[in-house]
Amino acid sequence: MKKLLLLFSISLFVIPVTAQEVGLQLYSLRDQFKDDVPGTLQLINEWGITKIEGGGTYGLPMKEFEALLQKNSLDVVSVGASFGDLESNVQKVIDNAKSFGAKYVMCAWVPHDDNKWALEETIHATDVFNEAGKVLKENGLILAYHPHGYEFRPYKDGTLFDYMAQNARDFTFELDVYWAQHGGADPLALMKKYPDKFTLMHLKDLKKGVEGNNTGHEDVETNVVLGTGQVDIAGTVAEAKKLGIEYLFIEDESSAVVEQIPQSLEFLRTLED
Repeated sequence: MKKLLLLFSISLFVIPVTAQEVGLQLYSLRDQFKDDVPGTLQLINEWGITKIEGGGTYGLPMKEFEALLQKNSLDVVSVGASFGDLESNVQKVIDNAKSFGAKYVMCAWVPHDDNKWALEETIHATDVFNEAGKVLKENGLILAYHPHGYEFRPYKDGTLFDYMAQNARDFTFELDVYWAQHGGADPLALMKKYPDKFTLMHLKDLKKGVEGNNTGHEDVETNVVLGTGQVDIAGTVAEAKKLGIEYLFIEDESSAVVEQIPQSLEFLRTLED
């Protein structure tokens, strides 16, 4: 990790945007955290990122982790929550979000058997998110569901995601532009169709030539530098600004994440020039 810091610890910038800020989903650096928690948080700081999406402490006591966050000027604004906890232990979710001082709670996956995802599963998930989202809202938190692709399967004249969006009373969505594209949707068109439904975004690009599917699964090495893949990153970032989406989190799951994130940040900077 020290070598990585020497290689990539150039102070880049904080992306100046209106009503939004570029942050990082910590899952991007899951392998680096296994070896060096302090060094990984320092690396994020060196990249000029201050807002993060996380939810755990990587085995450290909370006070120790909080001290490292403060040392590196990192603010956890969004935390992850499992579908199971949202369904049966929402107080646990609230307590965790409050412990980090987060504003948002995101759920990135709804468990389902053997790729079975149809209307029944969609209705159940929507009901759970509405119920949990109402309680979270009463506690000053915003729930955002992160679709992974299986939600874009056909339903009536649209998709199962349309059912979720049209029936989302007490929760919002975190749009992962990679998974929307991979699942057969147009991320920019989704934002224009549902301008009031997306409160967070994941910025991630899909390697050119990769044919998607609606399973929510893909080789992590298809995550490429922003602006070099299939997704209209420039268009979606511009639309996010119009909609006032508060946080855009870079998420890069590839093994080249440490090399790619600075390049992705540089690309985002060009959008502001």
